[in-house]
Amino acid sequence: MQSQQKQYEYLEHTADVKFLAYGKTLEEVFENAALAMFNVMIDTGKISGGLIKNVYLKSPDLESLIVDWLSEHLYIFEVDEIVFSKFHVDRITEEDGEYSITSWASGEKFYPKSHPFETEIKAVTYNQLKVERIKDGWNVQVVLDI
Repeated sequence: MQSQQKQYEYLEHTADVKFLAYGKTLEEVFENAALAMFNVMIDTGKISGGLIKNVYLKSPDLESLIVDWLSEHLYIFEVDEIVFSKFHVDRITEEDGEYSITSWASGEKFYPKSHPFETEIKAVTYNQLKVERIKDGWNVQVVLDI
């Protein structure tokens, strides 16, 4: 579901790509962070949603969870050559001091002729990483190594 608020914005960074994603819920901010990351690489508006990939992960904290989750989508792109345009997080839960995420992403096979590639992302980093609860929801700041 599209929120009426801004989903994300790119911030200035000398060498890499830095963005701030927004969401009314923790799940929505994760979805918007993934969309921001994929829009660095490719125009997600030109991707149909025929292929679905489920992603379930566990991490020790929210910061690790966002890095692991974004990294998993990057890995699927690199190995399975799938570009995503829609991300849905069913739930993020905390249990016994660990966080888990249950989600899916939809997209299609990557074809260079129909998907002009813009920027290669080498990694999702912990540099300047922030996951913070704010008055109206959540913010996530991420730096991508390009």
